[in-house]
Order: sequence, then C-alpha cells, then structure tokens
Amino acid sequence: MIIQKLDKFSCISAFIHWIVLALIIPYVNWNIQPWLKGLVIAELTVIPIMIIVYPQDPKALIPMFIFSAILGVGVGLAGAKFIG
Repeated sequence: MIIQKLDKFSCISAFIHWIVLALIIPYVNWNIQPWLKGLVIAELTVIPIMIIVYPQDPKALIPMFIFSAILGVGVGLAGAKFIG
C-alpha cells in the first residue's frame, strides 16, 4: 500500500485491521484446521472493506481477496504455532 502511494489513513487502517485479526484468530475456538479458521475469518472481515472500496475501484477487489486469504492463512498458522 505504501508502494502504491495510498494515503496514510488507508495504510494505518489496513495495519490496524491485521493487528486486530492477529489477536482474534488464534483465540476463536472452532474445530477446524488453523489455516482454514484464519482464511474464513479473514475473508469475512474483509467483506465490509470491499463494499466500501468497490465504488471507487472495482478492480481492487480481487487483489484484496487474494491478499486477505494469504494473510489469513498465515495468521492462522502462526497463531497455532506460537499461541497454541
């Protein structure tokens, strides 16, 4: 986001979004694999952001979806490894 020269509020918002998800995902108690739990929660939480972004830039939805999936899986796996 910084490379794309987006405003600082967008960068701060995305950073805080993922910090909060990193605190939430490991503590959700679903009986599924950690990577799948991270994927599902990440995709569910990105839906409101996608709705806000769609009118300004519809082409941004696919990269948002993909990066959210990658980061969600990563947070799920890291949470399972380091938090348990």
